[in-house]
Amino acid sequence: MITSGSDEYAEQLAERIAEFIVDADKNSARSRQRRIGPSEVGEPCERQLTYKILDWPETNTDRDPIAAIIGTGFHMWMAEQFEARQTSLPDGRPRYRIEERVTVRQGHTAAGTLDGSSDLFDRLALLNNDWKLVGKSSHDKYRRQGPGEKYRIQAHLYGLGQENAGHRPARVAVTFIARHHELMVHVWSEPYDRQIALDALARLDRIRDTAQALELDLHPENWRMVPIPQKPNCRFCPWLRPGSTDLAQGCPGAPNPNAGASLEALIA
Repeated sequence: MITSGSDEYAEQLAERIAEFIVDADKNSARSRQRRIGPSEVGEPCERQLTYKILDWPETNTDRDPIAAIIGTGFHMWMAEQFEARQTSLPDGRPRYRIEERVTVRQGHTAAGTLDGSSDLFDRLALLNNDWKLVGKSSHDKYRRQGPGEKYRIQAHLYGLGQENAGHRPARVAVTFIARHHELMVHVWSEPYDRQIALDALARLDRIRDTAQALELDLHPENWRMVPIPQKPNCRFCPWLRPGSTDLAQGCPGAPNPNAGASLEALIA
């Protein structure tokens, strides 16, 4: 939504600034990333993951970028604050690993090496922590219902990445901060479990193998065999296309109750 005063110059300037923000976001490193990252592996929707694995052309390209931009800015601010407060352990190592890239698995994932930037690892607490800047309603949901499998899996994948780097965490955490007029912070945490990360990677491989078996580029009708959850979270899906009857051109977001049975018959 673009608003300005009644002045024509102000209205044109508002439109130009909005266009600048959208264009800059589309050309940012985050938006141009093609490989799957740790934040996506736990996505409940197998169809969305399949589109991502195959680098399928996106259809929902008019998504509002402002929440992600604000989140990126918040991550940068937190990194600066922890850098300014960095301390040393008795052995001389810095206490915090801040925005360090970690490799979850090398080379043989569904889309090559799986790596990402870990927000914060506290060597003293043996804790890997991930920042999530969310709306107030989402903050309330995560406080009441927990982080959901997607964020939980992401936390343990980054734990595995830290372990691979020689810094095995005792715990993982996701810190939710609400975009609100007052500070609202909720932390979810649990002991690090390597098996949660390994199971998520095995699921990703299964989805990749199924996509290859379906030959979706040659047989687009097979997209109907790729299931989505009964209650998918489609709003920000890059492949959402309401009303679509051709899944090769985008997903309408409606559950397909027969997809699971069809898929099982295909790979049996």
